[in-house]
Amino acid sequence: MDFEDNNTQDNIGSNVAQGGSEDLEIYTTGLNPEQKKAVLTTEGPLLILAGAGAGKTKTVTHRILHLISQGIPAEKILAITFTNKAAKEMRERVMTLLNKDRNFNLPLHSQSFSHSHGSYIGEKGKPFVSTFHSLAVHILKESGQSIGIKRNFVIYDRGDSKNTVKQALVDLGHDPKKIEPSKILSIISREKGDFVSQDEYEVKNGDDYIGGIVSEVWKKYDSALHKEGALDFDDLLFKTASLLAKHQDVREHYQNIWKYIHIDEYQDTNQVQYRIVQLLVGKEQNIAVVGDADQSVYGWRGADIKNILRFEEDYPDATTILLEQNYRSTQTILSAANKVIEKNIYRKKKNLFTKNEEGGKINIYNAFDENDEANFVSNTARELIDKGVKGGEIAVLFRANFQSRALEESFLRKGIQYTLLGTKFFERKEVKDALSYIRASMNQESIADIKRIINTPARGIGKTTLLKILEGKESDLPQGAKIKLNDFRGILKSIEKKINTEKTSEVVKHALFVSGLEKSLREEGDDERLENVKELASLALRYDEMPIPTGTEKLLEDSALASDQDDMDRNTQNKRNKKAGENPADSVKLMTVHASKGLEFDNVFITGMEQDLFPHTKMKREENMSPEQEEEERRLFYVALTRARKKLYLSHASVRTIFGSRQVTAPSEFLDDIDDDLVEKDDPQPISGIKSIFIDF
Repeated sequence: MDFEDNNTQDNIGSNVAQGGSEDLEIYTTGLNPEQKKAVLTTEGPLLILAGAGAGKTKTVTHRILHLISQGIPAEKILAITFTNKAAKEMRERVMTLLNKDRNFNLPLHSQSFSHSHGSYIGEKGKPFVSTFHSLAVHILKESGQSIGIKRNFVIYDRGDSKNTVKQALVDLGHDPKKIEPSKILSIISREKGDFVSQDEYEVKNGDDYIGGIVSEVWKKYDSALHKEGALDFDDLLFKTASLLAKHQDVREHYQNIWKYIHIDEYQDTNQVQYRIVQLLVGKEQNIAVVGDADQSVYGWRGADIKNILRFEEDYPDATTILLEQNYRSTQTILSAANKVIEKNIYRKKKNLFTKNEEGGKINIYNAFDENDEANFVSNTARELIDKGVKGGEIAVLFRANFQSRALEESFLRKGIQYTLLGTKFFERKEVKDALSYIRASMNQESIADIKRIINTPARGIGKTTLLKILEGKESDLPQGAKIKLNDFRGILKSIEKKINTEKTSEVVKHALFVSGLEKSLREEGDDERLENVKELASLALRYDEMPIPTGTEKLLEDSALASDQDDMDRNTQNKRNKKAGENPADSVKLMTVHASKGLEFDNVFITGMEQDLFPHTKMKREENMSPEQEEEERRLFYVALTRARKKLYLSHASVRTIFGSRQVTAPSEFLDDIDDDLVEKDDPQPISGIKSIFIDF
C-alpha cells in the first residue's frame, strides 16, 4: 500500500544522523511524520510503538535503507523477526528498495564502501535479516565450539525430542504410558524459554514429585542430545544466550559485526530471546525495537509483555516514537478498538486514528443459538460475495476451535467455498478417538479402531499385547495383560449397551466418560481438545430424534463421509467459480483469533462473543497468573477487531449447546465497551416449529 506523502518538516532532534536534504527526501518519501522520525533516528536506543496497521514493516525497511545511505555498511545491520515468512518479506522489501536505487548498485568491485550517496551493496554486503532461530544457528555454527558444540550439529524436531524424552523415562524406570513424554517436554521447553538451566530447575523444583521426575529426565535428555551432537529448537536459543553471556570475546565479536540492531514484534519475545538481544547490543546501544504491547497475545507460550514495557528502564536514553496513524481500517473500527483496549492497565497508551473514511457501523447480531449464528454468518457472506466481494476478503474468527463445526456445516449447505486454517472438526485426533470407541463397540472386528483406542488413554496395553490379539494368541498372554484386555472389552460392551438403549447424545457422553477420554483431557489441562469432544456430544443431539440405534449409526456414517463430502462440495464450488470467471482459490477464511494475527481482511466476523467463551473461561482457572497475563483476553479481542479494514460483524448466541446440553449464555463484557453510536444491532429471526425449549442449567 502506498502511504500518503507528507511534506511536514519534523524537529528530529540531536540524535538523528544528518544527511543532505536530497537524501532525506529520497529515503522518507511517503512516510508520515512519526514514521519519518523513526527512520531518521539512527543513533542510540529506539522504541517504536507501532499500532495495528500503522506501517511498521515499511518504517523498518526504510530505516535500514536510510542507514546504508548514511554510509553504514549493510552487513553491519541486523534485523530479527519471529517467522520465516516475516523475515522473507522484510528481506525482500529491503533488497527491492536497494536494487531500485542506482547509488547502491554501481559496477564496482568492493563489497561495501562509503561514497557521496551511501554504500555499495555487493554479494556479501547485505543486512542480516532472519528469525531468532536462524540467527542462533548462524552464531552456534560459527562460534559454538567455545561451549563444546560442533559445527555440524544436528537439530532435533519435536518428534525426535519426544522420542528421546520417552526413552529417558523408560531408562529411569518410569512408565511413559502413565507419565506423558509430551508433558515433560513441554515443561523443559518452557523452562529453557525462561532461560532456566537444568541445574537451576533442579535446585528449585527437585524436591517435588513431578519436579524431581522432570529434573531427572531433563538431565538424561540433555545427555542423550550431547552424545548425538544434537540440539533441540529450545537449545538453539538457550545455548546461544549462554555462549554470549559466558564468553566476552564471542560477545564482543558479534557486537562489532552488528552495530545496528532491529527487533520486530518485541512484545512477543520470551526471556531467552530478551537475553540474546541484550547481549548483542554493543556499547553504542544502537537498538531499535518495534512492537505493540496491545497485541501481546502469546503469554501462554512464554512471551513476556514486560520486555517491551520496561524497554525505557533497560535503556534510559531511549527515544520513544508512537506510530498511531492506521492505514488499514475505518475510523469506526479504530474507535471501537481504542475503547476496548483503553481498559487495560499494562500498556503504553496510544490512540489509533486514520485518514480513511469513517466507515459503516459495527453489526452486532444476537443469535438464538450457534446454528442461527452460523447461518447469519454464511448468509451475510453469501450476500457480500453476490455483491462482488471476493471470498478471500472475508474472514470468520472464533475463540475456540470447537466453534468451527457449526460454521463449516452452514458454509457447506450454502455452497460457499471456504478454507479452514487448522484441522477440520472430524479430523481432530480426540474426535476420531471418541468415534472409534463407538465404532469398535458396534464391531469388535474393526482392527483399525481397536488399534487406535486400545491404549488411548494409556491403560498399560502395549504393542506386544496388541500383536498377540491380532494373531489370535490371547491365550499366550500373561495374566496381568489378560485382565487389562478384559477391562478394555468391558468398556466396549458398556458402550454397546448404551447404543442399544439410549439416544445418540447419551451414547457419546457415556463413551467419553467410560473410556477415560474426558478425564484424561481434563487432567492434562487441554481445554481445546476437551471442548472439541464436548462439541461432538452437542452435535449428537441432532440425531436424538431418530430411532435407537439408528441415530448413532447415522452419526458414524455422517462423520465418516464428512471429509469426502467436503472435498466433493469444494470441487463442485470450484467448477461453479470457474464458470463464473472467479478464482477457485479465493475462499472465505475460517480461523481462530490467534491464527489471524498479522492478517487483514475487508470484512471480518468475530463469533461467539459470550462470557466464558470470549473472554475464555480458562482464564479464570489459571493459577499464578500475573496481572499482565490477566489482560491478555482483552488484547486478543483488540487483535481481532483490528484485522478488519472495512466492516466488522460481531455475533453472540443466547443459547449455546455445550456437552449436549443447551445453556443460556450472557453477552461478552467486551461488547459493553464499544460505544452505542458505533454499532447497529440485529436480533435473531423467528425459528418456525419451535414452541418451547428445555434449558439444562
